[in-house]
Amino acid sequence: MRKYQTTHLLMFIAIVFSALLIASATAQAESIPNEVPRPERMQNDLVSEGEAAELPADVGVAAAVSASSCGPLNNVMAVAAGGYHTCALLGDGTVRCWGYNGDGQLGDGTTTYRITPATVSGLSGATAVAAGYSHTCALLGDGTVRCWGDNDSGRLGDGTTTDRTTPVTVSLPLSATAVAAGGAHTCARLTDGTVRCWGSNSFGQLGVGTTTYYRTTPVRVSGLSGATAVAAGGAHTCALLGDGTVRCWGRNDYGQLGDGTTTDRSTPVTVSLPLSATAVAAGHFHTCALLGNGTVRCWGWNDYGQLGDGTTTQRNTPVTVSLPLSATAVAAGRYHTCALLGDGTVRCWGSNFYGQLGDGTLTDRNTPMMVSGLSGATAVAAGVEHTCARLDDSTVRCWGWNGFGQLGDGTTTQRNTPVTVSLPLSATAVAAGGYHTCALLGDGTVRCWGWNRYGQLGDGTINPRLTPVTVSLPLSATAVAAGVYHTCALLGDGTVRCWGDNWSGQLGDGTINPRLTPVTVSLPLSATAVAAGVYHTCALLGDGTVRCWGDNWSGQLGDGTTTYYRSTPVTVSLPLSATAVAAGAFHTCARLTDGTVRCWGSNSFGQLGDGTTTQRNTPVTVSLPLSATAIAAGGAHTCALLGDGTVRCWGWNEDGQLGDGTTIDRRTPVTVSLPLSATAVAAGVYHTCALLGDGTVRCWGANWYGQLGNGDPIYATQPVVVVRTFFSVFIPISRRP
Repeated sequence: MRKYQTTHLLMFIAIVFSALLIASATAQAESIPNEVPRPERMQNDLVSEGEAAELPADVGVAAAVSASSCGPLNNVMAVAAGGYHTCALLGDGTVRCWGYNGDGQLGDGTTTYRITPATVSGLSGATAVAAGYSHTCALLGDGTVRCWGDNDSGRLGDGTTTDRTTPVTVSLPLSATAVAAGGAHTCARLTDGTVRCWGSNSFGQLGVGTTTYYRTTPVRVSGLSGATAVAAGGAHTCALLGDGTVRCWGRNDYGQLGDGTTTDRSTPVTVSLPLSATAVAAGHFHTCALLGNGTVRCWGWNDYGQLGDGTTTQRNTPVTVSLPLSATAVAAGRYHTCALLGDGTVRCWGSNFYGQLGDGTLTDRNTPMMVSGLSGATAVAAGVEHTCARLDDSTVRCWGWNGFGQLGDGTTTQRNTPVTVSLPLSATAVAAGGYHTCALLGDGTVRCWGWNRYGQLGDGTINPRLTPVTVSLPLSATAVAAGVYHTCALLGDGTVRCWGDNWSGQLGDGTINPRLTPVTVSLPLSATAVAAGVYHTCALLGDGTVRCWGDNWSGQLGDGTTTYYRSTPVTVSLPLSATAVAAGAFHTCARLTDGTVRCWGSNSFGQLGDGTTTQRNTPVTVSLPLSATAIAAGGAHTCALLGDGTVRCWGWNEDGQLGDGTTIDRRTPVTVSLPLSATAVAAGVYHTCALLGDGTVRCWGANWYGQLGNGDPIYATQPVVVVRTFFSVFIPISRRP
C-alpha cells in the first residue's frame, strides 16, 4: 500500500461534514389527550366576537416531537404567547414555535401540533415576534413584517384570506419598527410613527373610522401619529404615543378602551391616565399600562380579577394594581395579567383555571400572586390560558394549560408552576477533525469533544473531553469547520473565529501561537463560508473572493507562491466570484458563479482534476461536463455534485473513494455509480458519501473504521447504502497500517 504524501495525513482522520446523515433523522408521534373542559363562560367567550375559528371538539390528534435528547431552549431574546401556541425569538434571528398548529400558526410548513419547539420555515433576521389567537407575525431586521397561520379576515396582510403554514410578507408602505397580533387582526408601527392595521374590523379595531368587516392589506389608523408602541387585544387596539399618552380603539363593551364609556370606537380615544405610560398590554376584554413610576393601571372586564385591584368589578377607567414593588413590564392574557417586577420576579392575577398564574394552585386571584420558583426573569408573555417568562440565562419557563404542548416541555400536562421549555439538541452541522469533533446546534452554539492537546475544543483548556463542551463564542455561529488540530466557526455577523493549533498560522490572527479559545481572523469583509484543511483554512467572502491562510508548502493558499505559511489571509487568484469553497488535506477547490470548479495545491494523485499530477499554486479548471452545484474535498480526492444530480470524483482512489468501481487514481472526473440523483456530497480522507433524492445516504471508499455505515468493514469501490440511523464518535488510538 502506497504511503501517502506526508505522515500528517494519517492524523487527518475523517474530515467530513456529516450533516447529511443527521439531516434524515425522523420525528416520532405522540398522542395528545382530549382538551380539559372549560368553565361555561370561558367557552362561550372563546370566540365571542365571531372572528376566530372555534377549536375542534376532538383534539386527540398527533403532535410531533423530535426523537433527539432534549435540553433547555436557550439563546432566547424574546418570547410571545398566543392563543394556544408560543413562539421564541432566538439570538440568531430565527423563530421557534410550539403548541397548537391547526391553522399553521407555528410556521413550520405543517398543521401538526408540536410539544417541543419547531423552527419557522424560511425565516431569518427576525428582531421581534408577536403571537395572536391563531396567527403569528415577525418583524425582520430590514423592517418588513412576515405573518403566518390563520388568515380568516385577512389578518396576515398579504391581500388574501388564505391560511399560510409558512411566512408571507405584509404589504407595508414603509419599514416597521413594531408588530402586534390580536384576536383576528394585526397592527404595525411604522418608522414615521404611524400605525397600520389589517384583518377583522367588526368593532372598529383597525381604527379607520368604519366597521367595514375586514381588510386584507394594511390601512392607516386615523388621526394617530407619534406612536412608539402598539398592542392588539381580542377586538381592540391601543397605541402608546411619544408623549406617554395611551390611545385605544375598537370594542369597548367592558370599558377596555379606558375612556370612561362602554361605547365602541372606530378611531382612537385617549385613556384617562394620571401619569405618562411606558408600556401598554391588551388582553381579550381588558387593557393594562405600565406607568413611568413603575405602577400598573388596568381597566375593562374584571370577572376573574384580571384588573388586580382586589375586586371583580368591571372598570371603564384605569385602576391601580396592588403590586409590592415597581414593575418593569406588563403582559395581558385572555382573562389574566402578569407583571415583571424590578427584582426579577413575576406576579400574576386573574383567571387561574389552568394554573396560568403559576402560584401552584388553580384558584382565581384578584390581587397579584408571585409565580412560584421563578427568579431572574427579564420578560413575560401571557397567552390565552398560559404564561411564559424569559430568564436572564436566556432560557424560557412556561406554565398553565398545555393541551396542545404550548408549554414546550415535551408533554401535554397542565402545569401550575413554571417548567423549562425544552428543545431537541439536534445539530444542524457537524465537522470532524483529526481527533476531535464539533457540532453546530440549532441555537447557534458550537459544542466540541475529543482530543484537546492544542485547545481545538475551544473551551479554554487542553483537557480531552468525552462529552461535548461549549465553545466560548461571542455570537451565534452559522457554520463550523475542523482541521487536524484546529477549528473555525463562521458567526452570524460574518466574522470567522478560529482556535487550537496555529504553528502554520492556520488561525489567521497574525501569529503562530496556539489558542485555547476563539480568536478573530483578520478578514477585510464579512465571510459567508469557511473550510479547514490539515493545516490551512479558507473563507469565502461576501464579495465572492476567497481568502486562505496557514500552511502553503503545496501552494494550497492559491496566491501564486509556496511561501512556507501565511498567518493572515491572502487572496486566491480567481477569474470570477466564487460561491463555495472546500479544503482538502493539502489542496483547495472553489465553485465559481459560472458553475465551473477551480482547484489548487497538491496534485500528486490528480486531485486538482486538470489531467495532470502537477502541483499548482494558482487555480486550474477541473474538466467537468456540466455546471457543478456543490463541491467536497477529501484527503487527496475531490468530488462535485453536478446540475443533473450526478456526482463526479477525481484524485486518489486506492480505497475506492472515487466510487467508479475501481481503485485506479483519476486525474479527471469520473462518474460515481449512483442509482438516483444526489442532493449533497461530503468527502472524508479516504471515503465519500452522498445524500440521494429519496433521503437515503450512500457511501464508498475505505471502511476499516466502519465509516461507510453498512455494517461491513470491507472497503467499497461503489456506493453502498448506509443502514444505520445513528452514528457514534470514534477516536482512533492507532494509525492506519
